[in-house]
Amino acid sequence: MDDKRRLILDQALALVDERGLAAMSMRAVAERVGLTSMALYPYVGGKDALLDGLVDLLHLELGSAVDGPADPDWRTRLRALGRAVRQLAYAHPGAFPLLLNRSSAGASASWLTAALRGILHDAGVPAGRVPGLARMICAFLLGYATGEVTGGLPGGSEVDDFEADLTDLVRLVEVTVRAD
Repeated sequence: MDDKRRLILDQALALVDERGLAAMSMRAVAERVGLTSMALYPYVGGKDALLDGLVDLLHLELGSAVDGPADPDWRTRLRALGRAVRQLAYAHPGAFPLLLNRSSAGASASWLTAALRGILHDAGVPAGRVPGLARMICAFLLGYATGEVTGGLPGGSEVDDFEADLTDLVRLVEVTVRAD
C-alpha cells in the first residue's frame, strides 16, 4: 500500500473512530489530510472504494495483532485469533461492522479466512470440511464482536461468556475431526 493511500485510509479510520461511520465523507477525509475531495480519487477511488480500503486496513491490523511466532497448538491460535477479532472491534467500533457488511476488498481482506483455514488444517479437519467450518467460525467471531460493540447482543456480554464460547468453538473443531 503506498504511503499516501495509507495516510488517507488511516485518517478515514481515525475519523470513523472519533465520529462514527455516518460522519465519513470524501470531503471530511480530504480535510483531515489537507487535500481537496477530488485529490483523493486517484488514491482511494470513490466512497465505496474508500470503505473497501477500510475493510482492507482492518484486516491488516488484525493480521498484525496476531502476527508473531506461530504457536504449534491450534487451540491456542484459535483462541488468540478470537480475542484479536474482539479487540479489533473494541478498538474500531464504528468501522468494525464493515467486516460483516462489505465483501472482502483486497488481498489482505482474506487474511482472517486464511488464518482460520490454516488453524483448521493444523487441527486435522478434513479438507472438504475446512471452508464451511471456517465460514461458520468467522461469522461467529465477527457477529459476536459486532453485537458487543453495537449493543446488539441480548443481556450484557461478559468476558467469561466469550471465553466459554471460544472453548465451545475448540470443542466443535475437535468433534468435527473425530467425526470424520
